[in-house]
Amino acid sequence: MKYLPIALSLALLSGAELALGQSNNSTIFDEVTVTSSRIEVPLRQVATSVTVINREELELKGYSTVAEALRTYAGIGVSNSGGQGKSTALRIRGEEGFRTLVLIDGVNMSDPTSTQIGPQIENLLTSHDVERIEILRGPQAFMYGADAGGVVNIITRSAGESLAGGISLESGSFGTFNTGARLSGGSKVAYYSLAFTRNESDGFNARADDTSLMDDDGYKNTTTHAKLGWNISEAVRASIVLRDIDADTEFDNCGFPSVDACEAFSKQQNAKLKMEYKTALAEHSVSYAKTVLDREILESGVKSFATMGETSEVEYLGSYGFGDTQALVFGADYQKYKITASGDESDRNQKGIFVEYQHSFHDRLFFTAGARRDDNSDFGTHTSWRLSAAYVKDLANGNIFKLRSTFGNGFRAPSLAEVAYNFGPFAFGNPAGLNLQEETSKGLDIGIEYLFESGTAVKLTYFDQQIEDEIFFDLIDFSGYLQAVGSSESNGVEFELDIPVGVNFGITANFTYNETQTPEGITRARRPEHLANLGLRYNSDDKNLNLLANYRVANNTFDQIFGIGLVSLDDYQVLDVSVNYRISDAWQLFGRIENIKNEDYQEVIGFNSAGRNAYAGVRLSF
Repeated sequence: MKYLPIALSLALLSGAELALGQSNNSTIFDEVTVTSSRIEVPLRQVATSVTVINREELELKGYSTVAEALRTYAGIGVSNSGGQGKSTALRIRGEEGFRTLVLIDGVNMSDPTSTQIGPQIENLLTSHDVERIEILRGPQAFMYGADAGGVVNIITRSAGESLAGGISLESGSFGTFNTGARLSGGSKVAYYSLAFTRNESDGFNARADDTSLMDDDGYKNTTTHAKLGWNISEAVRASIVLRDIDADTEFDNCGFPSVDACEAFSKQQNAKLKMEYKTALAEHSVSYAKTVLDREILESGVKSFATMGETSEVEYLGSYGFGDTQALVFGADYQKYKITASGDESDRNQKGIFVEYQHSFHDRLFFTAGARRDDNSDFGTHTSWRLSAAYVKDLANGNIFKLRSTFGNGFRAPSLAEVAYNFGPFAFGNPAGLNLQEETSKGLDIGIEYLFESGTAVKLTYFDQQIEDEIFFDLIDFSGYLQAVGSSESNGVEFELDIPVGVNFGITANFTYNETQTPEGITRARRPEHLANLGLRYNSDDKNLNLLANYRVANNTFDQIFGIGLVSLDDYQVLDVSVNYRISDAWQLFGRIENIKNEDYQEVIGFNSAGRNAYAGVRLSF
């Protein structure tokens, strides 16, 4: 499927009013998103593909990790290597997991020590303090920087003036015991919000080829998070966000010769200090953020690998409104990466400046145009941009029709680790001494949404994305990093449906068709061609009892075996059921059963997935 002309989507937008006729209904979408353009924008005006998940949804689903929670939404695939804490990739629209930018309260959670500077998604928990998660699908490099192909924005609860908090306890299969606590409070002048999460699990035998020892591969994660703020005046506010993740996972088959007593430690510390100034027409903020991450691997208790990485970022973000119909969003940032491994140190910096113009016409047609200029210390300057348009029609019967389209591009410079490997002692053949060049990407999506007055919502989105000169590791000979000649492609369709059935029931469904291929025309590994979720929810008349059943399907997936090539993975279907029961305003019981059918499947070749498992817990809120 080749790129559809941008003119087609703009023509559809301009012709939509003629096709639908006139209406005097002024209904609007009440909810706002901050992820698409980095300022608050009503969903009515947003042309990008955005999904907003609230706290109630997250608590009802009950999953322990962000990856497990997000995989039930359109356009998102997850591949996990043997249970909680094991290597995990969260792919948006078939792109690599490292192209997904993850933010928590504005803090970039990317791991500077990872091969491609991506998030350690396996170590991000759905902690008790998460208020909402926003997912932005598609290339968004111009607003967020070069490496962002999709954005997951996690926002924790805000503090009020009164004391509030809660405690959560959960226990279940695989020797799992999870605890969480939060406390917040403040005044009109200052506020604080503190959260603590501890997850422990004995795990299960992660490797399918371990048929003799068959030992459990456990996981521990302690995450603390803090938000502190000071309202210096009505216009000026200062805030600081602190996060600490201390994770420990057990695994098999490491080292030369191979041993099964392997352990990986990861300690990530994030901090962001921000100053904001707000007037009736404009907002300005200046921030400084720093990430420090230490990783170690132990083989039979002896350290075999250690690396440390640091990221520093200074950012300015501003916006200015011209009446009710026009606005500018603009900013600049400076990032510096540094990695220390085996005594060797390497670093890089990148400067960026961006601007977006927003214009609305008669509260029906919404248009944005933005561009970003990056200057990478190793790979020079690059320009990224995005155009978007949305048309909304309020119909006489109370229904709402929306047509939207976006087109954007970006680039990714080869990471420090990729460059270092090709000039290191382990590279040979063509990769040895190969100077990698930057990747470039572009993506288009066109969507139609129809919201019925009854609450039913239907969404259909076509997307098409390409990456030129994609960098990949030689999995046949392990010789090093190579660069593809031509385009790696990912295109398809996302369908989303939400139907309230009476007062007590509701049906949710999504289906993603995703066709991917390398420049050689080969299917890209670990991308299901068909992903689907079907959910049935129930709530009692008094809203105290809430039930959710979710049936997840993944079909037509291939993985790559070292030295062999692509092999087919079995299709699978997984049924999960969760329940929340509110005893009082303060106390709540919850539980879930995952993989009720005890489906035996693999998402990564050679690694087991969890069979039937169950959990129960209690939550106190005040």
